[in-house]
Order: sequence, then structure tokens, then C-alpha cells
Amino acid sequence: MDEITPILLAGGYGSRLWPVSRKSFPKQFSNFIIDKSLFQLTAIRFISSKNIKFSPHITISNSEYRFFVSQQLLSSGIDPGPIILEPESKNTAAAIITSTILSYEKNKDSIIVVSPSDHIIPNTNEFHKSLKIGLKEITKGRIVTFGIKPTHAETGFGYLELEKSSKKVIKLLRFIEKPTKKLAKKMISKDNFLWNSGIFLYRAQDMIKAFETFAPDILFSAKIALKNSKKDLGFLRLDSKAWSEIRSISIDFAIMENAKNLSVVPFLNDWSDLGNWEAVWQEMKPNNNGVSLSANSHAINCNNTLIRSDSPNQEVVGLGLKDIITIATPDAVLVANKKYVQDIKNIVEHLKSKKISQAEDSLISYRPWGFFESLSKSNFFQVKKIVVNPKAKLSLQSHNYRSEHWIIVEGQAKITIEERVTLIKEGESVFVPQKAKHRLENPNDFLLVLIEIQLGTYLGEDDIIRYEDIYFRK
Repeated sequence: MDEITPILLAGGYGSRLWPVSRKSFPKQFSNFIIDKSLFQLTAIRFISSKNIKFSPHITISNSEYRFFVSQQLLSSGIDPGPIILEPESKNTAAAIITSTILSYEKNKDSIIVVSPSDHIIPNTNEFHKSLKIGLKEITKGRIVTFGIKPTHAETGFGYLELEKSSKKVIKLLRFIEKPTKKLAKKMISKDNFLWNSGIFLYRAQDMIKAFETFAPDILFSAKIALKNSKKDLGFLRLDSKAWSEIRSISIDFAIMENAKNLSVVPFLNDWSDLGNWEAVWQEMKPNNNGVSLSANSHAINCNNTLIRSDSPNQEVVGLGLKDIITIATPDAVLVANKKYVQDIKNIVEHLKSKKISQAEDSLISYRPWGFFESLSKSNFFQVKKIVVNPKAKLSLQSHNYRSEHWIIVEGQAKITIEERVTLIKEGESVFVPQKAKHRLENPNDFLLVLIEIQLGTYLGEDDIIRYEDIYFRK
């Protein structure tokens, strides 16, 4: 049985799902429908089954998300495998060819499936059967994409126009990028148009040939960025100079619109790219009144409405709402008419122009050792909840402008202050003076939770001087 190497694209961030999805913690790493993130569900989808066998996957992501990738894979019981870090986002063409080259260098006969990491495909078994159908095509030197049967005139997706055929694999006539509403309605009235899933199956050598023909400049710079890359813990950092010279373009525009060796396998089962809040509303299975609710949310006399609360301490109630999306997070609330869901990204740009932090940052900040959540803040004090993973430790550090007071609420902490090392348990506290070298560690096999009170004239995260760090951060 041929082995397929999955390439997981995990570097983007879905601004249409603000305020849950933000640049600091994008949608692929968030939970929307169940208690696993979209990225975790994607990785699990590429575990070998009786229908198909997968090699260890390759993930390509933004440098800022490196620890999200490794932690979420490990917590799902999956070996992280190679994780390529982009110095900056350059769209899908650069990400795909770079990952493909890495796979090709290990195995000249490698077969690859590229997948976004923010889709929902409930029936993994049927998806594997579709991949198996596609495997027969790639032996002929063809690149296979998977088309989704449209359910409505969506303007946020690309479309595939196919030859009229009843075969399991159909020749692709052309790609059509995000259409107008009028054109979308015209296309879905016919039976030879499918949505473009963004999932591709091919032999590595055939994709490299396609880039040699249609995008040799991207191929050239990608090879240099990979050749001059550096290993950093379990990550592969691409060379920033070579990467900066790559033009930003999608794989559809760079290759697929030009290549003549494209085939489509229709995938007629449930699928969603979860690209906006209406898609989330649909996946949450609305009730008879068209209402979808999360925990801690309530609807009275509402129709065709989504209400979501992201905090267990926050109850959100809708009264008499119709065609409304309401999303409440601890630091931001979105209320929007459903017909404007494609324009929510404009909200993010508006907030950025006003220099409002909620545009891209959330109250929870993730680190390789765990995370912290800002509970209260003023000009001269800040209160945080800090959660440290088992056996993890923060850097040995000091602060020029603040002191810190730690109160342990769960677990046990090993604390270094200058030359003194102590163990403190639940209910105990310790004071860290301004400018004192200090370190916080969790020596146990369970989580450490503490409250930190900062006092000082400046409370920014850049007031950290690191002396030692097991994660090699500056």
C-alpha cells in the first residue's frame, strides 16, 4: 500500500471568526464545535486506517504558533514530526512547495496530500476512500484536487468547473476564484460545478515540475530558504532573507489555474471550511427555530440566530433576535447581522486602525511552558492567572520596573529568587522584588496554577531580561 505524506497548512488566521480567532491565537487552534481544535481534528484525520496509510506528517506554520502546533499534537497523542516555521506569511504557494521539497529530499517517490488545518470533515472513512480513488490518478502524473458539492451560492469559496461526466475522477476545466453572488447562483444551478476544498494530492516530483514551469522564482527562493534553514529545538526555521524575496500568491493562482494535468475527485459527504460565523452556526445544528447555542447562552423568541459565550462565568441571553450572530468573549463582544458575516474582517482592520489591542490580542497568552490570563489591569498593577504545564519551567529572568507577588492556588511550585530555592504549595505565597533574578518551575506531573500580582511603573511583557531559558528564547 502506498504511503501518503500529509502536509498540514497551519499558518493563517481567520479574521472572519473574530473575536474568538485572533492573530495571537488563530482559529485552527481554537475549539468551535467539540473539545478538540480544528488543527487537532485535521491531524487525527491523517492517522492510517484500513483504507489508506500515512507517513509522519509535515506541518508548516508561522513562527509565532510553533508551540501551539507541538503542544496540540502531543496532547492528541501524535508525534509532532517536522514543523517548518515561516519567517512571515507568503500565502499557500510558498508553503506548499517548501514542504514538498522537504518531503522530496527524504524520498524522491513521495506522495503528498496537502490540507488546510481549519476544515471540518466528519466522515474520516469516506475521506480516506476519496484519497484512495485519487491515488490511481497520480500514477499518471496528474495533480488531484477534491471538490465539494455546493449547498448554497457561497461567495467566499473558489469553484471548480468540471467536464460533464459520471466518473469518480473528472477532468478539471478551470478554477473560478471567489465569485459574485449572481455568478455563484448561476454555477450552483448546474451540475458540473463544485466548491474548491483546497486539498491536493500529488507526487512530489510532479508538483516540483509544475513550479519549474509556472513559478520558477518561488521554487528557487524556497529551495534556498530550506537549504539555509536552521534547526531550533524540534522546529526548522526557514532562512528569512530568502523567504522575504518570495512573492505572496496562492497555489491556485500560481499553479492550478495554469496546469493542464488536473483532475477532481468529488467529495459528496459533509465538509465545512468553517470560514465564518454562519458556517459555525450551521455546524452547530440549529434547532427548529434556526437557533444555535453554546454553553452559558440562552435564546427567547429568537429565530435564525447564533449565540455563543466563551466564558463559563458569563451568561449571554438573546431576546427577540432574528438573523443575528452574537459572540461574547471575556474582553470583546460581536453582534452582527448574518448577511454581513463576510465583512467581519473589516471590524479587525477598524480596531487595528484605532490601535485597540483586542483586534489581534486576547486576554490569554500562550507560552511554551503553559499560559497566562490577564484578570485585572491598571497603570500601576496587573493581576494574572498563570498555568504552568507539568515539568515545565519559565526562564531565569528579572524585571527592571516591577515586582511580583505569587500565590499558589493549585499544585506545588519550585521557586528560585537569587540564590534561594524553595518549594511552596497551595495557599502559600512568595514575593519577588524588583530586579531580583527569579524562576518559576512546576516539578510535578500535574498542572501548577497561581495568581500573580504585578506592581510597578511599567507592566509590559517586554520588561523581561532572560539569563537562562530551556526554550532558547531571547
